[in-house]
Amino acid sequence: MDKNYSKYLTITELEKQWGFYVLTAGHSRIDTNQVYPDNRIHPDDHSFTWNKGRMLHGYYLVFITQGEGIFDSELTGTRNISAGTCFLLFPGVWHRYKPNTRSGWEEYWVGFKGSYPDDMMNRFFTPEQPFIRTGPNEMLLGLFQKLIQIIQAAPAGYHQIISGITLQILGLVQAVASHEKLSFDPTEQLINKAKFLLQESLESWVNVEQLAQQLPMGYSRFRKAFKAITGQSPNQYHLNLKLNKAKDLLLSTALSVNEIAYQTGFESAFYFSRAFRKKNGVSPKVFRQKAEH
Repeated sequence: MDKNYSKYLTITELEKQWGFYVLTAGHSRIDTNQVYPDNRIHPDDHSFTWNKGRMLHGYYLVFITQGEGIFDSELTGTRNISAGTCFLLFPGVWHRYKPNTRSGWEEYWVGFKGSYPDDMMNRFFTPEQPFIRTGPNEMLLGLFQKLIQIIQAAPAGYHQIISGITLQILGLVQAVASHEKLSFDPTEQLINKAKFLLQESLESWVNVEQLAQQLPMGYSRFRKAFKAITGQSPNQYHLNLKLNKAKDLLLSTALSVNEIAYQTGFESAFYFSRAFRKKNGVSPKVFRQKAEH
């Protein structure tokens, strides 16, 4: 995923009639000591400074995947935010947030509005408790990546498609908040973090030994634990993530096979096509042709 991407969508009467529409989505990595936010990339009604804060007119979900920072609102006071945390923003509620200068952070966000969110958000979430601790949730990260991918490709009818993906994101977050407890098994936590890091690295190849050092865990133990939990080796798991992303790109974009090979980290279209055919039984080109008929 590119270091920074943001999109503020033009909303027509059709989107409003749908009852659930996306206002904006994006992803950014804030380096240490970097000024935040970069108001040059945001419209005036979304810009803010730490001293003034802001109020918005829609609902927003922000997912912090790396780093840490602080959040402050008129209803919560100041809270510390760490990686693996989502927080919700509600219309008309003053707030502000920023990464710590010593750590920076990585954030994904989606803003949305409509008659359906008005009902749903009031039923299942509250501005007094806007924080959801998801941990390094690979599925949540994948949904945000897919959301941004669809917005970048902008296929016909994509406004309704991204509304559906946003609803999936909210459903997953609500499930974590209401029903699921994070595993306290230390090995499972480390493997979940490894899966998350692999999901973040779809445009490159990961050195599994270096990945094990990040956790930290011995390489041999890591490989055994990873396969015991996922049923696959780390390398095979990562390859399957890449090939699944390639399928999505073939179905939702007009990117060439060469471009898709590049975006999924393969050194050439030849190696990409060979791996794709081995997994799916057909070449990328034939897969796309069959999907179009």
